[in-house]
Amino acid sequence: MTSNKMHGPGRLLVVEDNKVNRILLLRGLEQQGHVVTAVENGKQALKLLHSQPFDIVLLDIEMPEMNGFQVLETCLQDTHLREIPIIMTSAMDELDSVVKCIEMGAEDYLTKPLNTVLLRARVNASLEKKRLRDQQRKLFDTVATSEVAEELISKGFSLGGKHVDASVMFTDIRSFTSIAESQDPSETMELLNTYFTLMFEPIKDHGGIVNQIVGDEIMAIFGAPIPRVDHREQAVFAAIEMLELLKGFNQEQALRNRVQIQIGVGIASGRVIAGYTGTQQRAIFTCIGDTVNVASRIQDHTKIIGQPLLISENTQQSLPTALHTELLDSIVFKGKSQPVSVYSVKTEPAD
Repeated sequence: MTSNKMHGPGRLLVVEDNKVNRILLLRGLEQQGHVVTAVENGKQALKLLHSQPFDIVLLDIEMPEMNGFQVLETCLQDTHLREIPIIMTSAMDELDSVVKCIEMGAEDYLTKPLNTVLLRARVNASLEKKRLRDQQRKLFDTVATSEVAEELISKGFSLGGKHVDASVMFTDIRSFTSIAESQDPSETMELLNTYFTLMFEPIKDHGGIVNQIVGDEIMAIFGAPIPRVDHREQAVFAAIEMLELLKGFNQEQALRNRVQIQIGVGIASGRVIAGYTGTQQRAIFTCIGDTVNVASRIQDHTKIIGQPLLISENTQQSLPTALHTELLDSIVFKGKSQPVSVYSVKTEPAD
């Protein structure tokens, strides 16, 4: 049965040390409509793969200096290259070679001399798989951060988590209910979308991930799923930049005679369990633990004392001296038995 599915051209890389074979394979693939680049050894191939996008690699096994197995292994260990389908080619038709290629992670295997019809079929099938993977990654990147998406693609999905040291940030818009009540829902939606666009950038730029959005509230994590030793200061720097961006946003809002907003940011640091929670059908990457509860309580406290940025003592202890902080009080928050030392952070530049 002939498939009716149409395949568009792909960007192919041919790695073949034999000049005659290289030219014939290059021309044959070009006649099929593909954009083809050909190199004679594995080192040249890896250099190109790191500098240009390719949809498929046709990789010879028997090459001097760096054989096809070594190139395949290098690609599969690289997070940026392992999603490219690699079709191994070789004059060897031994079963052991085929098994080794597939076990290592090659997409397919063809023996020389290459059959034109079979080559076309294998290339088209690999292109279809590559495009499905690209669509999957695009979807992951839309509904999750790049870090979470990368973890899903590389490690797969499973419920549960592990202990990590991280910083948790909560922020929300003050008097948001009143703002939403005073204007048309479409205006509120536009306001929120603009606000989130501005707030997400500093979080991302400082190594954090936006874990969840509930109404106008943002929860962000610094130090998971990718660990980093400077997660405390990066979380605080992100918060300061968020407040600075909000100031510029409010100036624009004032010029347009539109509502201006204020936010409160609370940050706590410490040991959490980070991972996936929910069900096999619906889950999110999040972190749980006392640190999360403290960060939420600290954010709530910004409303009480009128300070835009408050942090826990654990966060404050690792900050550079250039960041000016002030101990405000030790507070026994709701649901806790022990007091938490809360610090304010100077968000305005020094005169």
